[in-house]
Amino acid sequence: MTVGQQRAWDEHWPKLGRTVGDLPDGKLDFAAWFGREAPVMLEIGSGMGETTSQLAAAAPELNYVAAEVYEPGLGQLMLRAEKLGVENLRLLHGDAVVLLTEHVEPASLHGVRLFFPDPWPKKKHHKRRIVQPSFAALVASRLAPGGTFHMATDWENYAEQMLEVCTGEPTLRNRHADEPGGWAPRPEWRPVTKFEQRADVEGRVSHDLVFERV
Repeated sequence: MTVGQQRAWDEHWPKLGRTVGDLPDGKLDFAAWFGREAPVMLEIGSGMGETTSQLAAAAPELNYVAAEVYEPGLGQLMLRAEKLGVENLRLLHGDAVVLLTEHVEPASLHGVRLFFPDPWPKKKHHKRRIVQPSFAALVASRLAPGGTFHMATDWENYAEQMLEVCTGEPTLRNRHADEPGGWAPRPEWRPVTKFEQRADVEGRVSHDLVFERV
């Protein structure tokens, strides 16, 4: 970690962050942690926090939770949040599958966001991609009715896999099934990430998908 990222950990982690592996057994009380009742948005894989900090700042009405395995990324996210004066953000360091399975109440989340997850582009590694039928079922089970699962990727065959997997989950409905290909229009509120910029340079098209809990 950089000096700044370490400072952010030292100053802000005790209030803003928790480690998934150190959470007590049972469901996490988000209202108590945030100090208020509000819809909970979970972003899985916040990376270096560029997008996450802006999204949390733009939606103060949400209790925004970011889950990430990369410690320097969480440090950078805390620095960005500090600069933007974000108050509605909490961070979880560790495996999002463990978090969802063991520490999130069923039907409790307002939404789940998964933007540009590791594409594992080689075919032999596709099984390592996070969006698999069991994961879609897990996310769906944690969404409140009407809650959304919003994904974005710049890898065409991963986008197609996401579409196939989530279409096959009976408790999810594609909000944009009537759009060409079933893709969601790119939302203006989602900042352009460095991954998306690189994809554009390399000639890859980014796709958004938004599924709703029925």
